[in-house]
Amino acid sequence: TFHGQGDPKIATTLLGEAEKAGAKVTVLAVGSWLDEQPAMARRILDGGHELGNHTQHHIDIGALNEAEAYAEITGCADRLRRLTGSIGTWFRPSRAQYATPLVQRLARKAGYPHVLSYDVDSLDFTSPGASAVTRNVTGQIRNGSVVSLHFGYADTVAALPALLAELERRRLRAVTTTELLT
Repeated sequence: TFHGQGDPKIATTLLGEAEKAGAKVTVLAVGSWLDEQPAMARRILDGGHELGNHTQHHIDIGALNEAEAYAEITGCADRLRRLTGSIGTWFRPSRAQYATPLVQRLARKAGYPHVLSYDVDSLDFTSPGASAVTRNVTGQIRNGSVVSLHFGYADTVAALPALLAELERRRLRAVTTTELLT
């Protein structure tokens, strides 16, 4: 899975690398990023990938009150609906590996049947270098893992081919969240 925000050139390159390897991914987009880069929504879907909600402003949703948290979820959902005709199926909380019970309830209220967390953190957002991103993922990944990666980092672009090759070597493959979990 990818947190969807950052330089659209990096995002497009990452999607292209995934597609070259035959991989399909789930992108949890930040609504404010979609406001700035509306064409990315179609690019993601047209590449056969999945698009979901990662809040409107990528702030710590677990620290917000109920009304603010709901606005973060529905704000991004509104952008997704406007750009694609759908709010998507998946919601991932921002700035948290797991959703609080309140955030889970609010996501369901907003129309999301699934709230997604992850078990493998690439730590790519710390810009540790491509080999460290690859090691972070391959050191933890197993069949059924949900990996957290980010669009906005060059290290992720550089790591992705080696990462996908290692998955293939282990007889694993990158799939959308829907393919993995439903």
